[in-house]
Amino acid sequence: MLKLQKITGLTRSSLRYISTAISTRNADAAVAAPVEKLTIPVPEGTEKPVNPKLASIVDSIAALNLLEVSELSGLLKKKLNLPDAPMMPMGFSAAGPAAAPVDEDEAAPKIVKTTFKVKLVKFDEKQKVALIKEVKNLLDGMNLVQAKKFVESAPTLVKEDIPKDEAEKLKDAFTKVGAVIEIE
Repeated sequence: MLKLQKITGLTRSSLRYISTAISTRNADAAVAAPVEKLTIPVPEGTEKPVNPKLASIVDSIAALNLLEVSELSGLLKKKLNLPDAPMMPMGFSAAGPAAAPVDEDEAAPKIVKTTFKVKLVKFDEKQKVALIKEVKNLLDGMNLVQAKKFVESAPTLVKEDIPKDEAEKLKDAFTKVGAVIEIE
């Protein structure tokens, strides 16, 4: 008590008054607190007793016809702010009734590339003249000056949207004259 007097600066009688007020308040609170009924948990393997309130709701819903059930569903969605989601029958997954695990490679459709691009990446300076002549011969509508500018602007696109066999022929012809070609 003396320590509290020194700390708080209150008199002994003030401290007694506060002490009794606190203890009676705790006693009053203990008396005024509502007593909660304890329920004994149901042992495993036995059915839990049905809540009578829920049982009456289930009986009421079971008595509804299909139109009333639909209306009830709409009202519940509106009241609970639920989005409209498509319902799936029980036992069916998104992939079907008996979906087996599928690899990602098998699930994705295999894309077969039918058109290709031929790109001149670089060339051998020693064979530049031969490459220019080859470009002039293989690419339609190019004269010698255009072919020279084309070769010197490497890396550049030679042809695009062509079939694989034509792309392979162009690659073979250009690699023979010292060019590095990529097929994309």
